[in-house]
Amino acid sequence: MAEHPQLNPGRIHQALTSYQLAQALKGAIELEIFTHIAEGSTTASQLAQKCGGTEKGVRVLCDYLTVHSLLTKAGAHYGLAPDTAALLDKNSPRYMGQVANFFLHPVMVAKYNDVAALVRRGGALDHTLSPNEHIWVEFARYMAPMFDLPASLVARIVTQAAVPERVLDVAAGHGLFGIYVALCDPRIHVTFQDWDNVLNVARENVKARGLERQSSFLPGSFFDVNLGAEFDLVLLPNFLHHFDYPTNISLLKKVRNALSPHGRVAIVEFVPNEDRVSPPDGALFAMRMLGTTPSGDAYTFVELERMLQESGFASVRAESLAPAHQQLILAEVSR
Repeated sequence: MAEHPQLNPGRIHQALTSYQLAQALKGAIELEIFTHIAEGSTTASQLAQKCGGTEKGVRVLCDYLTVHSLLTKAGAHYGLAPDTAALLDKNSPRYMGQVANFFLHPVMVAKYNDVAALVRRGGALDHTLSPNEHIWVEFARYMAPMFDLPASLVARIVTQAAVPERVLDVAAGHGLFGIYVALCDPRIHVTFQDWDNVLNVARENVKARGLERQSSFLPGSFFDVNLGAEFDLVLLPNFLHHFDYPTNISLLKKVRNALSPHGRVAIVEFVPNEDRVSPPDGALFAMRMLGTTPSGDAYTFVELERMLQESGFASVRAESLAPAHQQLILAEVSR
């Protein structure tokens, strides 16, 4: 029998059981394993007492997470990897454990039950952007911690050269992108646009930061509402990837008409390189859109630049939001 040393059946096995990793991480978050370890309970016995599990169950779960580099292990003691210490300890200001509730929401998981069908169609049958869809209220609540860092970085960049006194935050959701801009200067007024039920999350976050006087709210579908005009800055975070190229041209033209003659648009997206297989976060995002939208995609910088130019914008440039994995695309009204 010929040998095939290059074959790796284990990799196929791991890929086909990767759903277990997602569910194991969600379970560890629910049991507050990461928080308990941060507080000093580092053995399976100690953790079992804290989370109400069996010692065997905790051992199996923690060993599994150690193999996947989410925990460390020395003898009988477990520790936190640097990213889990910062992001999954409930006492950390960057805690983002609740995002598991969205990524593993039954509606989202079910969208990938038949990937072959998605490929044949080129996308999902329906769009989760139906009016006042409740899942987007959950998205706004659960995903806010994931976008806290990029929102703060975007605010710093767009207010460096000049203060944009009139700002529109499109599909605002949690409102963090507009909120961080408003926090940069008391002269800034932000209009948060989204469906009314989703805007309730933004309203809560605005109130929590004492920004009511700097804020107003525009409920409804972006495609239907009257945006007004003379905005200095329009924020478009995580929106263009939901739609196809022609729809984005129409969308961007509406943005262009809402801006002042010296206005700018700030787009936040996962952006793959031209090879579409790097960097990982930008490249992998295309599968997210294949499963959740009829025609959305992860667009390259060249594609985004072309969209903007065809819509009446110029001076298009990209800014890294590292260590966040998205990019900021800035463009000015063409004169």
